Amino acid sequence: MEKIVSLTKRRGFFYPGSEIYGGVGGIYDLGPLGVELANNIKTAWWKNIVRGRDNVVGLDSAILMNRQVWHTSGHVESFADPLVECKSCHSRFREDMLPKSKNCPTCGKNDWTAPRMFNLMFKTHIGPVEEEGTETFLRPETAQGIFVNFGNVVDTMRVKLPFGIAQSGKAFRNEITLGNFIFRTLEFNLAEFEYFVYEKDWQKTFETWKAEMESWVLSLGLPKSKLRWRTHTDEERAHYSKKTEDLDFEYPTGFKEMLGLAYRSDFDLKNHMEKSGTDLRYTDPDSGEKFIPHVVEPTFGLNRVFLALLTNGYVEDGDRVVLKLRPDIAPYRVAVFPLVKNKPELVKKAQEVYKQLKTKFNVALDDRGNIGKRYLSQDEIGTPHCVTIDYQTLDDDTVTIRDRDTTEQVRAKINDLEENLK
Repeated sequence: MEKIVSLTKRRGFFYPGSEIYGGVGGIYDLGPLGVELANNIKTAWWKNIVRGRDNVVGLDSAILMNRQVWHTSGHVESFADPLVECKSCHSRFREDMLPKSKNCPTCGKNDWTAPRMFNLMFKTHIGPVEEEGTETFLRPETAQGIFVNFGNVVDTMRVKLPFGIAQSGKAFRNEITLGNFIFRTLEFNLAEFEYFVYEKDWQKTFETWKAEMESWVLSLGLPKSKLRWRTHTDEERAHYSKKTEDLDFEYPTGFKEMLGLAYRSDFDLKNHMEKSGTDLRYTDPDSGEKFIPHVVEPTFGLNRVFLALLTNGYVEDGDRVVLKLRPDIAPYRVAVFPLVKNKPELVKKAQEVYKQLKTKFNVALDDRGNIGKRYLSQDEIGTPHCVTIDYQTLDDDTVTIRDRDTTEQVRAKINDLEENLK
């Protein structure tokens, strides 16, 4: 994990938040390469879940919502973790995150207060006056924006059960215990959807989405040997869930949750219907029956998928570090080099090839240092292929294409580059 953290800072994937002021614990900024990788992961998810299916539609609901949403959903009363405080140094931790020895990670003593519940939502206020009526929260999940818009989607999109409403965006949790780099942060990216079904079909649907979620993870290049499903106990299961399973990934720190799958029954729609007075029932087009659908919810922690791809892809191969990422996930699809930078004709040709490929891919143009160091630099950030413009290029319009994983090189015509890379 230390090597991954070092690489991401050195190469521009992540920076500590507000670093010039000493930083903020549990906050990271995405750098130029990090934002490209994050967007590619999100795009792969959106293509699979929304555009690749006829019965899932997208949504982008607001982060700030009416405060009553969070009372109705049960988050104000129930979205909490047990907090304990060390009586010696006054450090605070989630009770379930303490080491097996129960010794304080800060001072080593074993003298704790009794646990008390700590709500994980960030409070804020809307408007110039801070009073109870203006209080609201930063969303700890994106799901409630889907539930409160359920009626709008049904009315405007003519969806028919079973169907899903998906969105991806920021969520915020005032975590007690942080750490392990971007695994547990205060601000993170979620991608989740609510899949609305007939109550009788929830178990079959649950199993179907287990397989679909695992299939998507495998398609990113993560190995099945590092995955496992784990069922939540009654004590740890969220207040809205009747069944929850996590898809854990084996990070350098051990198996930890990456994705989650929950059966939320009709909990959310029923409560919002009762509290708001708005009819959120679905009308069966065949029977005319009105009822509240049940919900199966797949949740994808995109920060954790990001971290899994980094840790799984990191390979030390002799004198080089290689980040083995799927080509459409890697920050750059291809890098273009002039063999040397002191030959204007090579540099000009490299710029032409760069502009040609730039219309189709995210491309890097690099003329720093010798060609060997440039290869190593691109290997380290996961660029699948490097295209080099050399003296032969000026004679026959061919270039070399180098493969990141094998380091093998082949020659190809410039006009065939796009097809070769695909």
